[in-house]
Amino acid sequence: MTEILTDAAHAHGLPSDQLAKLARMADQIAEFFQTYPEAEAVDAIADHINQFWTRRMREDFRTGFQDDASALSPLVRQARTKVRVAAAG
Repeated sequence: MTEILTDAAHAHGLPSDQLAKLARMADQIAEFFQTYPEAEAVDAIADHINQFWTRRMREDFRTGFQDDASALSPLVRQARTKVRVAAAG
């Protein structure tokens, strides 16, 4: 998994430890919601990220795992597509 994160981080100009931290945080959120029905869990994970992560964190998360999201848990991979794009400005 470290190699995947390192490759993804370098491809998007992010430190690999930063991308690993975002993946770990997202997976912790997913652990909380894993007992929910799948669709509800995916929506709740994305909603949590949209509400509590900074614009920069969301953008790094979206772009850092754009090409290869295999380091993320299945619920987080689905939720990633529902994370709002950071508004310009």
